[in-house]
Amino acid sequence: MAFFGFKHGVHPPEEKGLTSGLPIRRMPYPDEIVLPLRQHAGKPATLCVKVGDYVERGDPVGLADGYMSVPIHASAAGTVSAIGLWPHPDGSYAQSVRIAVDKYALQAARPRMVPQWAGLSVEQVIKAVQDAGVVGLGGAAFPTHVKLAPPKDYRVHTLIINGAECEPYLTSDHRTMVEFPERVHFGCRVMMHTLGVKKAVIGVEKNKPDAIAALERTRPTDLDVTILPMTVKYPQGAEKMLIHAVTGVEVPSGKLPVSVGVVVQNVGSLAAIAEVFDTGLPLLERIVTVTGHGLSRPANLIVPVGTKMKDLLAYCDGVTPNAAEVIIGGPMMGQALANLEAPVIKGTTGVVVLTSDEVRADAVYPCIHCGRCLEACPVFLNPSWLGDLARVKRFDEMTENHLADCMLCGSCSYVCPSNIPLSQLFQASKAALRRNPTVGAA
Repeated sequence: MAFFGFKHGVHPPEEKGLTSGLPIRRMPYPDEIVLPLRQHAGKPATLCVKVGDYVERGDPVGLADGYMSVPIHASAAGTVSAIGLWPHPDGSYAQSVRIAVDKYALQAARPRMVPQWAGLSVEQVIKAVQDAGVVGLGGAAFPTHVKLAPPKDYRVHTLIINGAECEPYLTSDHRTMVEFPERVHFGCRVMMHTLGVKKAVIGVEKNKPDAIAALERTRPTDLDVTILPMTVKYPQGAEKMLIHAVTGVEVPSGKLPVSVGVVVQNVGSLAAIAEVFDTGLPLLERIVTVTGHGLSRPANLIVPVGTKMKDLLAYCDGVTPNAAEVIIGGPMMGQALANLEAPVIKGTTGVVVLTSDEVRADAVYPCIHCGRCLEACPVFLNPSWLGDLARVKRFDEMTENHLADCMLCGSCSYVCPSNIPLSQLFQASKAALRRNPTVGAA
């Protein structure tokens, strides 16, 4: 398969050496876990427990509210101590279930029938994935079962597995491919069968040679699966960029990957699917990269969903004296954490602690019209012009200039010599349009 790549993009410092060679370890259960009912794209889960209930590990605390929703499960055995609003990683407050962890429990999930996926119908596989609460673990947390059931009027011919992990600092996908390549291939097998596709490509950037070798070593001989080493560039892990890099085909503006016959899934999500059909367990925990020069002991950890950020950082021996900011996700697309009481959720790929030397100065200068943001934007927008429109809240004109195509990758903000927070302006504009869609109506 030829490599086509994609135009524009940037090359930020990778900073992956802090954790890329560290094996995945399991974090002990904290004293309390907090489970927001809003952890995925789509409708939040609906509450199904009450204060005082005792739940075992893997019991549902929230049920899927319709098709575009997934349930939330208790990641540890304990007693529901409170239900109410709690700080969410996105800076808001969300209805959440607080569980006082039973320190004497074995933390063994209730016995569950492990479904033999090969004997299930496509519909049964999709339902099993939804019931397990599996979502995209690359950050967007899109319900995985929805990707397994593309619209009937689209023909999917290729499954692309996203192992690029182009975001600086983060190495959870890298370590998953190195340590659990069999799970990745098992999940790939399930997805190929369910989608009815004959070809799959696992795209991995060349800065992960051990992951490429592990996937090649365990590659199934009865499936058409290609391990594709890709040139390192950000944001190659973005869905549309990855499709263009792997196939040379551009997804049209406003269209989904299925419009060009492709479904994209993250390697972590594949491993989660494999665990569902291997153990019967729902999505209770995830691998999180906890890293940064402002952290005492960086690590790749298996973390129970619902673990508070303060407990996660404390397990890594806390922050250094010059720590200045905690980022949820990577430094390019992540956001600063407002409250350390906020919990790890299903979409938490990493936690990065930046030092005062790494945090950019707050001073913002006028645009000098250098054009660097145009050269960096991977979807060929004009970030400078969109930024001018955002500052005066001319959202209708932003819509006309294709704001919807912006994926908030942060490339424009990264290269701007005037320190203009372009990506943040676009994120705020998108939020304003979601609150009042008529503002951007042409």
